[in-house]
Amino acid sequence: MGNASQSLRKQVSSHPNAQHPSIPAAPVTSVSSNDIRCNAGTKPVTPLCTVPAGGTITVEMHAQPGDRVCTKEAIGGNHFGPVMIYMSKVASAASDPGSGSWFKISEEGYNPSTKKWGTDSLNANCGKRTATIPSSLAPGDYLVRAEAIALHSASSAGGAQFYMTCYQVTVTGTGTANPAGVKFPGAYKANDPGIQINIYNNLQSYTIPGPAVWTG
Repeated sequence: MGNASQSLRKQVSSHPNAQHPSIPAAPVTSVSSNDIRCNAGTKPVTPLCTVPAGGTITVEMHAQPGDRVCTKEAIGGNHFGPVMIYMSKVASAASDPGSGSWFKISEEGYNPSTKKWGTDSLNANCGKRTATIPSSLAPGDYLVRAEAIALHSASSAGGAQFYMTCYQVTVTGTGTANPAGVKFPGAYKANDPGIQINIYNNLQSYTIPGPAVWTG
């Protein structure tokens, strides 16, 4: 997907110089805040990456801007939780605020057999997660929203920590599908079973927040 770091929306609040794939150290904790879309203080950038429908995109998330050393955990400590990728069709990826509908193209939650989370896979892959753009997707500008939810303090409402960042892409191809989606805020509730949860209480299953993955 071209130079992904150029199409990453800039963080202009807690990390004013963040131009590389990163997630701010300060999480979003309110599911009703507009910051749940693309994080606090982000602003659009001019470059867009181009990707064909049916091709793949690789998002990259790290806790600190510019810190992409693979010997360090991308999301460290006990920040266990799911990892998801959403897309939203927009008129202009270089200016849209992310207030439209979002559909999910990738997710990884919890595997009770291995006791591993999506964040464990993210750490094992140097902060990267790859997803396929469904081949039937209509061409045009899209925002890509990469998200990790940390659940280490999520046993009470408001304890989950949401880390997300948005990329700007142009999808090419001859597809015609425009999938229905969800709005942010609105897609999550603070007491959803995958958001308010004690992950240390002999967890046997996990419900990933948000809609089902759209595969085309």
